[in-house]
Amino acid sequence: MVLAASYGRSQTDWTLGRTLTPAPRPSGTSDPYVKFKIGGKEVFKSKTIFKNLNPVWDERVSLLVETLREPLYVKVFDYDFGFQDDFMGSAQVHLESLEHQRILDLTLDLGDPQYPDQDLGTIDLGITLSPKDGDIRETTMLTGKSWKRSSKNQSMRLSDVHKKSQLWRGIVNIGLIEGRRLKAMDDNGQSDPYVRFRMGHQKYKSKVLAKCLNPQWREQFDFHLYEEQGGYIDITVWDRDQGRRDDFMGRCTIDLSTLARERTHKLDLPLEDGAGVLVLLVTLTATSAVSISDLSVNALDNPYERHQIAQRYGLMRSLINLKDVGMVQVKVLRAEGLMAADVTGKSDPFCVVELSNDRLQTQTVYKNLSPEWNKVFTFNIKDIHSVLEVTVYDEDRDRSADFLGKVVIPLLNIQNGVRKAYALKSKELTGPTKGVIFLEIDVIFNAIKASIRTINPIEQKYIEGESKMSKQLLLQNFNRVRRCVMVLINAGCFINSCFQWDSPQRSICAFVLYVLVVWNFEIYMIPLVLLLPLVWNYLLIASGKDTRQDQAVEDLLQDVDDDFDKDDKDSERKGFMDKLYAIQDVCVSVQNALGEVASYGERIKNTFNWTVPFVSWLVVVALGVACILLYYIPLRYMLLAWGVNKFTKKLRSPYSIDNNELLDLLSRVPSDVQLVSDAHTHTTQQLCHLNRPLDARRHC
Repeated sequence: MVLAASYGRSQTDWTLGRTLTPAPRPSGTSDPYVKFKIGGKEVFKSKTIFKNLNPVWDERVSLLVETLREPLYVKVFDYDFGFQDDFMGSAQVHLESLEHQRILDLTLDLGDPQYPDQDLGTIDLGITLSPKDGDIRETTMLTGKSWKRSSKNQSMRLSDVHKKSQLWRGIVNIGLIEGRRLKAMDDNGQSDPYVRFRMGHQKYKSKVLAKCLNPQWREQFDFHLYEEQGGYIDITVWDRDQGRRDDFMGRCTIDLSTLARERTHKLDLPLEDGAGVLVLLVTLTATSAVSISDLSVNALDNPYERHQIAQRYGLMRSLINLKDVGMVQVKVLRAEGLMAADVTGKSDPFCVVELSNDRLQTQTVYKNLSPEWNKVFTFNIKDIHSVLEVTVYDEDRDRSADFLGKVVIPLLNIQNGVRKAYALKSKELTGPTKGVIFLEIDVIFNAIKASIRTINPIEQKYIEGESKMSKQLLLQNFNRVRRCVMVLINAGCFINSCFQWDSPQRSICAFVLYVLVVWNFEIYMIPLVLLLPLVWNYLLIASGKDTRQDQAVEDLLQDVDDDFDKDDKDSERKGFMDKLYAIQDVCVSVQNALGEVASYGERIKNTFNWTVPFVSWLVVVALGVACILLYYIPLRYMLLAWGVNKFTKKLRSPYSIDNNELLDLLSRVPSDVQLVSDAHTHTTQQLCHLNRPLDARRHC
């Protein structure tokens, strides 16, 4: 393997050779690949050579290295599908000892620090160290590419490299949403579909969804657009078959020249030479920079055009085009103090602005931690309750982009025309990350259209991240549910304290209020009761005395910080079993709570199913008496009688035990789990009597 790395003031060429003789597995072979690390960061990973103990890689790569003081670590692993890869040995090269402009062929002995006497084979490595020539701004790393010997293939590879190093003229963002009514290719009447995209030398392959004809992929990726007039994207759908060639299911093509730029297009593409439809979201974004002087030339900065837009969303046009609620203009100006994502201590940042399913992107500013984009975006507002997401990434040409920070801004919280610095946050929005971004946002909308849209179904977001198991998230959600339940429990305890006369003054006031409300109750009082807390909380917020919402947010963030701090300490001091026990505690609490809810639901069902006839007859009598009483006695008097009984019960019988008659009744009815257990016990006893001798059955 040949590895060429540009760094600081020098450049090295590393050549990985063909001799690797690791200790064999029980199967007698290995699937080796090599990782290179510098400064604790993985800088290259070779391809995997399957079933070979003497692999030949013959690959080349160019890397940027900060300093020669960090050694180059070479680690060999055996690829195991579905399991953790096996470690096969490692070695290191001290770059300071290399001579400039000289090819050095090395044979490194692989070893294991835990077993220093074990022979794990050797690996051949060729290294050339030379000064860096010219500006490496457009240097492209060749990773994972086989370096072919033929001049034809090599020239084709170099042409691809030159094309990759160009600054593209636009971004094509593609969201693969779903497929409909695809063709069945397997004997079971199903298919295992996946999709391949190709535009020039750029390719993308979706994940495989097993046994479905209406797959939901929900994937998103970008292609770089080099041609001004657009281009074509070739799409093919395949059925994955294990052990043999995949089956072709259909194809379609997207002509980018027919799509308007700076807009998101939803396309339903029928498949040719097959059956079914693919649903895609396609957005074309130009990457030409906008200068500072051009920032003043936009719709909202021109008073006349701003007035025209305000009239378009004025009250007089509230019933025209109800889906066009308003517009938002976002000026992405610059960022400062971003995180360094590359080994050079710099980043190649670009910014992505998203509103619901619309997604636009700025140009990339190379080798800069304080980039200036000066890009102006305009979105149509479909829902005023949408959230504007501004995310900063670091571009990696041959890998997925690295996350640098994110800002989430609800449209209703935006201050029009104010240039503000927003602190970037982590991907989960639970804490700050390094850097700030400067934005200026204007929102113009029609309040009546927004109100009508509010009572309609929310727009589904097509692209959402996959949910993953997280101990912190599980604990956080459990605490959130517990807080909501505790509010209800505390309210119940407060009402019960009034019945128990813990505070005579409070119980007297509650009793008088209850009698007055029940005696004078009218149906219009229900919305009035719900209106009172809204008015009260609004007055508290307007006066600046209400801090409950801020305190709730602070408590939530504090819980998250504590969880992450605890997780960091666990990762350093605790083992796997301790983490497992922490997750188990939460799961047990959730399990018990779900069991209680399910148990009472099953008890109610079994009451009506006559599982316990005595209790069911008791319910029949009680409901019959209730029907007769409600027929002859108004509900108002019945509620007054019930309330007087509850309030005076403690006074009439000070030593009585507080109880809930309905729950006590349901506790006599078995749940489904108890029924299964009782049935199993009864069956076991019957079998015991049948299988034992007559004189021994009395012992069963």
